[in-house]
Amino acid sequence: MQRDIRQKWFFQHPPQTVWEFLTNPEILSQWLMENDFQPIIGHRFRFNAKPRVKIGFDGIIFCEVLEIVPLKKLSYSWRGGPGKGKITLDSVVTWTLTPTDNGTELLLEQTGFKGMRNYLPYLIMNKGWSTNIKNRFTSIINSHETSAH
Repeated sequence: MQRDIRQKWFFQHPPQTVWEFLTNPEILSQWLMENDFQPIIGHRFRFNAKPRVKIGFDGIIFCEVLEIVPLKKLSYSWRGGPGKGKITLDSVVTWTLTPTDNGTELLLEQTGFKGMRNYLPYLIMNKGWSTNIKNRFTSIINSHETSAH
């Protein structure tokens, strides 16, 4: 059985601003995690988080940029596990931006949570994206817009 995460968020900011928050590594580290991201197809990068040994996560997420459609779509692999090269989660994160009259709709999809071993990571990440990450993204993007004026 496979589970997928799908969440839509709305921001009263133009796609250019939302895109910058997804592709600028310094800003990305403020709301998601420390990283060495570059918006180049094929670029391999890492997110670094706090290890959670009890659930078999060493804190390193191995990624590779799969697709870029500027201001519209960003997709990258998202792989992690307990460490020493063992990968127990092999998923793909896709961000899709849709401009609206008063801002941008942002769709997050994370696919590839396969089997029972990925059930707990699915639950944790689904909740994390919908609460912690959304709140941090919203807070940072709103403070960025305020400081820009």
